[in-house]
Amino acid sequence: MLNVILIATRLPAGMANISLTTYAQDFISSAIKPDDTVIDATAGNGHDTLFLANGVGKGGCVYAFDIQEQAIRHVRLRLDQSGQSQQLKLIQDGHQNMLLHIPASLHSSITAIMFNLGYLPGGDKSLTTQEATTLSALTQAFKLLMPGGMLSIMAYTGHPGGRAEAEAIKQWASALTP
Repeated sequence: MLNVILIATRLPAGMANISLTTYAQDFISSAIKPDDTVIDATAGNGHDTLFLANGVGKGGCVYAFDIQEQAIRHVRLRLDQSGQSQQLKLIQDGHQNMLLHIPASLHSSITAIMFNLGYLPGGDKSLTTQEATTLSALTQAFKLLMPGGMLSIMAYTGHPGGRAEAEAIKQWASALTP
């Protein structure tokens, strides 16, 4: 069974009234269910992390990665306030190191992985995702996803290097074999 990928740098025509985050969450929502294990590869302010936690419920597990301490604090607070922190595994490290932090017993069993690339809204805009680390993380994602698992990639192009990162992702995806 193929893995399903959503790559978006802008919304499809006629969908201007929703955010890219909502678009990605709608895409992923059909894949996750209670007790699943999922990954938020770029935790940021925790919006996708909370969405994933709600989807997998108390019996599931959400691994959330971010390199910034500020992001880690925001995610922890958001999930604590929502009562969803018991299923959270919060990791302050780059998404390119996912394989180091996800137990080998979970490789090939992750239901969904979400990437929301760019920079931390409200944070230091000079700290952005980078083409090389993102491509490494995407390659690792396929070792982590279960057959039929879903991967969403939101690539924001409005920061220095963002357009090049998005183009590199499109090239990476076009080279994938079903």
